[in-house]
Amino acid sequence: MRSRRLVSARHKVVIIGGGFGGLSAARRLKSVPVDVTLIDRSNYHLFQPLLYQVATGALSPANIASPLRNILKRQTNARVLLAEAVGLETQNRRVILSDGTLDYDTLIVATGSSHQYFGHEEWAQFAPGLKTVDDATDMRRRILLAFETAEREPDGAKVHALLTFVIVGGGPTGAELAGALGEIANDTLRHDFRKIDPSQARIILIEGADRVLPTYSPRLSAAARRMLEQLGVLIRVGAFVTDVHPDSVTIRDGQRTETIPTRTILWAAGVLASPLGRVLCEVCGAQLDKSGRVIVEPDCTIPGHPEIFVIGDLANFSHQTGKPLPGVAQPAIQQGRYVARLIEKRLRREKMAPFHYWNKGNLAVIGRGDAVAELSRFELWGWPAWLIWIFIHLLYIVEFQNRLLVFIQWGWFYFTYDRSARLITGQSPLPLDL
Repeated sequence: MRSRRLVSARHKVVIIGGGFGGLSAARRLKSVPVDVTLIDRSNYHLFQPLLYQVATGALSPANIASPLRNILKRQTNARVLLAEAVGLETQNRRVILSDGTLDYDTLIVATGSSHQYFGHEEWAQFAPGLKTVDDATDMRRRILLAFETAEREPDGAKVHALLTFVIVGGGPTGAELAGALGEIANDTLRHDFRKIDPSQARIILIEGADRVLPTYSPRLSAAARRMLEQLGVLIRVGAFVTDVHPDSVTIRDGQRTETIPTRTILWAAGVLASPLGRVLCEVCGAQLDKSGRVIVEPDCTIPGHPEIFVIGDLANFSHQTGKPLPGVAQPAIQQGRYVARLIEKRLRREKMAPFHYWNKGNLAVIGRGDAVAELSRFELWGWPAWLIWIFIHLLYIVEFQNRLLVFIQWGWFYFTYDRSARLITGQSPLPLDL
């Protein structure tokens, strides 16, 4: 009977990070004669594009997360380790873990990014970002507690602050959060309370550029703005956050400064690369950009270290257009598959052309039946874009059972407006103190 154990003499590929890039590389190496070790601090792969739906009660965390061991259980040349990489010994080709070491012949670093508060890390406790399941459930807790606390609050001014939701950042994540909050206030919670009227909630979207979705075409940005405004979202463009407190946010709009009383601030502005970028800078001499991303070669390696690949949000790949690739799933997936093919070519002593990103388009959903889509030379909005958004997202969810569960949940929500995952979890579910 053939042993399922890994053969230690084979080429060892270590992948740090089980996100889109790392998992794509691992799966593409299935038929390559190498031993793959995938390490991650979490035991699951997370479908990050749908995190905002967990944060707004449309989906449960288990709907968009799949255990890494389950995904790779039939891939006999791969193993998964629950561990944290904290350093590297490039001379010995060794990854330093928080509780040990791991040798490699080829290393793929795909540890992604976190929130960027532009030098004000103290804001994080009052304005959570959205990168992990914990972030999403914390955000959901804050949103739902605001309504619950307002129901019991006798002071009208405090109720006004509790029902004011400020979202910082008008990119896809911010726009999607704002649209979902608009649906919660206007539809989902419409009949749930006896004292407050959830539809009176103020949802304020703050964007520093001159339009929402600034990376999209002006026509699609205008369409997204119309959709958001129909949901009652107040949009402030050309405005910047200057201070954040537990009970307010201060913004600068031109020469005017304004303080907005609020108990719920959601952060969707800017990203900061994983701390492993700094490690690569120190031990490999890798150059970093202002966001901490590693500037890579055309084949996604670090200069002077052809055995180390950096992909996904941690990589600054600017060789194609002169600008870094967007920090979304598609570049990470394509880079993961490319690096796996390149490793296979190297083992055969064959050469391979530099990485080339194929932009399949950009999608952002605003609400029920409303989305915007850039697909090559075509621009769509409204119902057609929404259907495309649904199909694409279902296609890229890793496991079939999760696709089915998400499809059923979306169908239920479409016909009933009911967000069934409206659970207040985490810390003690008591009303917010004012």
